[in-house]
Amino acid sequence: MIPIFDSKRQYKLIGEEAEKAVCEVMRSGSYILGKNVQALEKELAEYLGCKYTVGVNSGTDALHIALRALNIGKGDEVITTAFTFVATAEAIGMVGAKPVFVDINPDTFNIDPDKIEAAITPDTKAIIPVHLYGQPCEMDKIMAIAQKHNLRVVEDCAQAIGSSYKGKKVGTFGDIGCYSFYPTKNLGTMGDGGLCTTNSEELKEHIIALRNHGSHVRYHNDELGLNSRLDEIQAAILRVKAKYVDEWDRQRREHAAYYNKLFANCPDVQTPVEADNTYCVYHQYTVKIPNRDEVHKMLGEAGIGAMLYYPIPLHFQKVNAWLGMGKGSLPHTEADTECVISLPMFPEITKEEQETVAKTLIDCINKSKSKVGV
Repeated sequence: MIPIFDSKRQYKLIGEEAEKAVCEVMRSGSYILGKNVQALEKELAEYLGCKYTVGVNSGTDALHIALRALNIGKGDEVITTAFTFVATAEAIGMVGAKPVFVDINPDTFNIDPDKIEAAITPDTKAIIPVHLYGQPCEMDKIMAIAQKHNLRVVEDCAQAIGSSYKGKKVGTFGDIGCYSFYPTKNLGTMGDGGLCTTNSEELKEHIIALRNHGSHVRYHNDELGLNSRLDEIQAAILRVKAKYVDEWDRQRREHAAYYNKLFANCPDVQTPVEADNTYCVYHQYTVKIPNRDEVHKMLGEAGIGAMLYYPIPLHFQKVNAWLGMGKGSLPHTEADTECVISLPMFPEITKEEQETVAKTLIDCINKSKSKVGV
């Protein structure tokens, strides 16, 4: 079995150090918003190149709180992509706003900036670009549109810590950047965790209050907030792992290059496109193939842990049926969700395992084609 991600291999590298950090927290008696959260926020601000970061308890909450901090709410529209995890649009709905989906660039899987302006209405208040699979969006175009129309920008960086566009790390272009520390992420903890980034002191203070019941001063609650504090133990683990994230991202890029080489002579496998002026961190290595569902089933039977990120675009999800977007409304999104498959990708994967994955995928594609008489 070759898994899509193997946390146990990573644990062999950092386990002893992480255990020591966790034990120190337990002995300290300080478990909520302690010195590790404060230190992590400072360290990640320096790493990402922004003024402030605020730890929260998940990437979903990061998005939700970001929209709240920007006063996005009922009657507002937020432009985003339907080719993403449900949390992106979920956060929009949670504040009472309406998601407005536009199509993607079929090569990068990211929101197509050239489609954004046509979707803007008097009710549009923000854009959420998603740096999917660790591939940065075209942030200069997106920011130019936002500035022209006086829109706020929340970057969904859940899969993209360490990614950069024209030398600048994602999450630092817009008003607020949102990160996830889910265990399988490039920088993942051993539970849930998230982060908001900003260069605005006002937004930073608002985010801090929102994560703690809408309170700036204990027992003085100015607005409805959440209990969304990054756990001290998880922060301690993240501080250990953060020291390795650049090396892990470098290894992911090496693995992506090797996969590209292995598939170079296979026209049935369309490998990822790394756009100009970008540094992709390959949270996922996602290819496009024929007969995807059949091949996916065959890979599972062969012990290859491939995954479908994502098989159903958000405008086809039941929760978004009220938007009334029918088939053909987002042609590139709909086409790509029917043919994408993500292959095993993590820093510790070996070349031999990659070779097995590649050979098995090609064999499964050929078998699937023979079944349908192609």
